[in-house]
Amino acid sequence: MLNFRRVTALLASIVPASLIAIVVFLAVYAWPAIRLNGIAFVTDNSWNLGSLYANPIMVRGQEIMPGAHYGILFLIVGTLLSTAIAIAIAVPVGVGAALFLAEGVPAPLRPWLSFMVELLAAIPSVVYGLWGFVVVIPFLGHHLYPFMARWLGFIPFFGGAPGSGYGLLTSGFVLTLMIVPLITATLRDALVSQPAKLREAAVALGANRFETLWKVLLPGLRRVLIGSSILATGRALGETMAVLMVSGNALNYLPSNIYTPISTMASFIVSQLDSALEDPTGMAVRSLAEVAVVLCAISIVVNGFARVLMYYEGLSSRVV
Repeated sequence: MLNFRRVTALLASIVPASLIAIVVFLAVYAWPAIRLNGIAFVTDNSWNLGSLYANPIMVRGQEIMPGAHYGILFLIVGTLLSTAIAIAIAVPVGVGAALFLAEGVPAPLRPWLSFMVELLAAIPSVVYGLWGFVVVIPFLGHHLYPFMARWLGFIPFFGGAPGSGYGLLTSGFVLTLMIVPLITATLRDALVSQPAKLREAAVALGANRFETLWKVLLPGLRRVLIGSSILATGRALGETMAVLMVSGNALNYLPSNIYTPISTMASFIVSQLDSALEDPTGMAVRSLAEVAVVLCAISIVVNGFARVLMYYEGLSSRVV
């Protein structure tokens, strides 16, 4: 028994140890860039590799190329806004789809439709990006965005030029399709596993099917919904290729409306890595590693906030 507990403890420690190792490696590798950039790294909109063919200069004890400056506020804003749009759309859609699959679909069709929804999570992100590039961007740019800019322009952030289809809202739409299966599948499994006595008791008190779902079953699954939503948020924050292909890959400016091209931190690392490798001082690559550190910090904060929500939700459930 003792050996079994030691083995399971060792296996369980692999995941947190891997996380700590990755964060420590990124922090150590990015430390020269952290010392160079300071707090301006997250407050400035000026990512510039400088003159890559000039002689390096010394700034704050670090060797960089002349004119080099690294600021990523536009990346932080693009990442958070696109993720927020995706979550705002995906949570109600995912809850509705889970309710439909759990209660509204005839029993013979339920496994097949559930399988189709879960299959969306298995599609590679680059396929979503290609679909977004070929289908979504032309449709949104030529039809939906001009309509929205004309009729919803009085709403802040919805007015202005509708653009060509690349941008913030497009990224949010593609991310939504990628994270809805996570919310739907998790919540649907939790709904199906609820005791039949809950449904029978609600019906005995005169509740219809919708009231049973909305007022009896769902309130007891708030922790499941919070957990699945945070999982989906993590997927959206770290998504790379799909966002890179539909976001417009904007540089050094904040979005002026919901149609503006953006960049996210994960997609920016991929798009800039080749250029950063041309920097003979290596500071550009280390600054990209600092971008990764900031992204990890945001993910940790989001997950920590979710744990706090789930803790207080558990306390309130016990009180009730």
